[in-house]
Amino acid sequence: MIEQIEGAAQSGTPVIEARGLGLTFATADGPVQALTGVDLTIAKGDFVSFIGPSGCGKTTFLRAIAALESPTEGTLTVNGMSADAARRARAYGYVFQAAGLYPWRTIAGNVKLPLEIMGFLKADQQERVRKVLELVDLSGFGNKFPWQLSGGMQQRASIARALAFDADILLMDEPFGALDEIVRDRLNEELLKLWNRTGKTIGFVTHSIPEAVYLSTRIVVMSPRPGRITDVIDSPLPRERPLEIRDTPEFIAVAHRVREGLRAGHSYEV
Repeated sequence: MIEQIEGAAQSGTPVIEARGLGLTFATADGPVQALTGVDLTIAKGDFVSFIGPSGCGKTTFLRAIAALESPTEGTLTVNGMSADAARRARAYGYVFQAAGLYPWRTIAGNVKLPLEIMGFLKADQQERVRKVLELVDLSGFGNKFPWQLSGGMQQRASIARALAFDADILLMDEPFGALDEIVRDRLNEELLKLWNRTGKTIGFVTHSIPEAVYLSTRIVVMSPRPGRITDVIDSPLPRERPLEIRDTPEFIAVAHRVREGLRAGHSYEV
């Protein structure tokens, strides 16, 4: 992989560490190499976005962190333990591309589901649901059903469900990709506020350069398959970021570097 540049040293405690990570899928047509030579450290409190063309391994890497896929090369640790051990320790919440809410359950019932599975006391379940619905600005919607909410509100409910058991790590696989630009902008703003309030470590997959630059403390640029890291960019932007920051020279410069990194990734011979 290309060496990390421009002072990407981490100041926080390492939470996720990948060294020489590779992942090859066995298929009927032969092996498919999804990731190769991935070296990355994510520190506590980081907001790290993964961006790259379709099929570059962004989601595969996120799923490996969540122990939903098993690497075939290298090492991967989450909170100093294996990804599978971290899953059993409830180290992370996961937000998928689709909200994935059960239509026969209310919003509160959907958010409560992981708490029921984990065996939380009923009184604790209710209090946690109340707090996370308030956190994602859905107070008063707990008794509604998913079909009664907009797409953006459903996705906020999905985020609330991932936050319900208060894991320190939040993994998000392109959660706003299907939403229109106006709703997406609003949810980007709300996600930044939520991150500032909670101090979670967030891994975020996106295809959008402006979204990656706006949200992140660090941006990981990946090449086409087999997925490699071509650049790791530390954002110079302040933690407080109004949408208007996207018109500033600093924002445009980072966006340009991301775009150049994506172009450089296509120069690899696969």
